[in-house]
Amino acid sequence: MSAPTGVEITGPMNDRYDEILTDDALALIADLHRRFEPRRQELLAARKRRQEEIAAGADLDFLPETKAVREDPDWRVAPPAPGLVDRRVEITGPTDRKMTINALNSGAKVWLADFEDANTPLWENMIEGQLNLRDALDRTIDFTTPEGKSYALKDDAELATIVVRPRGWHLDEKHILVDGQRTSGGIVDFALYFFHCARRQLAKGKGPYFYLPKMQSHLEARLWNDIFVRAQESLGIERGTIRATVLIETIPAAFEMEEILYELREHSAGLNAGRWDYLFSIIKTHRTRGRDFLLPERNAVTMTAPMMRAYTELLVKTCHKRGAHAIGGMAAFIPSRRDPEVNKVALAKVRDDKTREAGDGFDGSWVAHPDLVPVAMEVFDGVLGDRPNQIDRQRDDVSVTAADLLDVSTAEGGVTEGGLRNNINVAIQYLAAWLGGSGAVAIHNLMEDAATAEISRSQIWQWLHNDVTLDDGTRVTAELVERLIGEELATIRETTSLDADLLDRATSLFKEVALADDYVDFLTLPAYERMP
Repeated sequence: MSAPTGVEITGPMNDRYDEILTDDALALIADLHRRFEPRRQELLAARKRRQEEIAAGADLDFLPETKAVREDPDWRVAPPAPGLVDRRVEITGPTDRKMTINALNSGAKVWLADFEDANTPLWENMIEGQLNLRDALDRTIDFTTPEGKSYALKDDAELATIVVRPRGWHLDEKHILVDGQRTSGGIVDFALYFFHCARRQLAKGKGPYFYLPKMQSHLEARLWNDIFVRAQESLGIERGTIRATVLIETIPAAFEMEEILYELREHSAGLNAGRWDYLFSIIKTHRTRGRDFLLPERNAVTMTAPMMRAYTELLVKTCHKRGAHAIGGMAAFIPSRRDPEVNKVALAKVRDDKTREAGDGFDGSWVAHPDLVPVAMEVFDGVLGDRPNQIDRQRDDVSVTAADLLDVSTAEGGVTEGGLRNNINVAIQYLAAWLGGSGAVAIHNLMEDAATAEISRSQIWQWLHNDVTLDDGTRVTAELVERLIGEELATIRETTSLDADLLDRATSLFKEVALADDYVDFLTLPAYERMP
């Protein structure tokens, strides 16, 4: 196909891809790349410098240079946009055709249409996901299973509001080159959706809305804001039409919540407590800082741990102070049609989790499965009633210090062989599915995404490098981990239908990111290079 000057498509042009990869859409990508790619690279370099400072003993703290922003009582974010006023239940998931229809029909108020952690950046996933979103807005989408079950959209008034999550700043798109350079995955995802769907959304009385992942500073938020301004100018769309909710899912960002809202204030739709990635970030950021930053095994760390309470309470207080929505975390449970006892226990946990969030002042929360929408809705209905949100509930009672956010050592729980095995088992299963093109994977009745594998491999890396012993006195060594990998791999082969070659590749990748002395910032970086 022809493309604008300097733009090269290296991925296959499958059926209908030309409807998304149009000259004008690619021209927008090229313009944003040429203007903003140098800043993206500068910000990624700044992340590395900050990490080196922390490794050398510096502690994270609230920034003295932005104190005036935090102490100015007068500024507020933009008022909630149409379709984002009531967000009491949001559902997340990738943008395949079946999920697109099911999520929009789920009864949730918002669908996080995911090009990031619940997706894999396979070329086909990225472009066909854009097609599915456009088709959904045009109401030309449908899906029929091989067994003959059909899926179709309900009336527009019953559909969830689409909020797209592009990839984070660290990820490239290797199939679209501008002037010979790889493009930013996040800019590509944003630009293609914005170009094709912004006016379609406006025609439906809503707008182009986004979730922004993995940010580590307010300067990264400023970059997104500048991209929004340029994109709106380019398409002749009024400035401030875009709205973006930022996931506070890295511990550096937890110290800059107000500044992030401030940078995006004309485009801000609030903050979200991305709990699993937040735990991953705690481990990653402090992996060389010794036992003060050792977390117990993943399943032992709950949202009632002191540092997690500090993080979520500060998020609610910050958002409501500035007129923004505070959105709670994920309920990852997948209901079982075969085991009512599993359902009963899990639904009770979901209810407790959502009850805590609604009671703390969150304006909504996430679920991963349509069957969880009713229980989450019931909990938030009980607190909100007829009100669309509780932004007016100020949390002046909350006072959180830097020490509170860094209080990792008081998290209760230990490290067991069962926890170590679970980290290995879940990570290998997830990576096998990821390499095969699936980013949202059902494992042991939980919907797992990339954050799961990140926590699992990071915990093992941290335990290996801090001479951790299991509760039975066994020291965690590379030899022990290698032996358990072999045993868990055999179990996976016996109990699942995962492809043998994908399991071998997943195991090799897992060893690389869990056992190597050099810690890889994101396992999706080497994993992406293993993809076509």
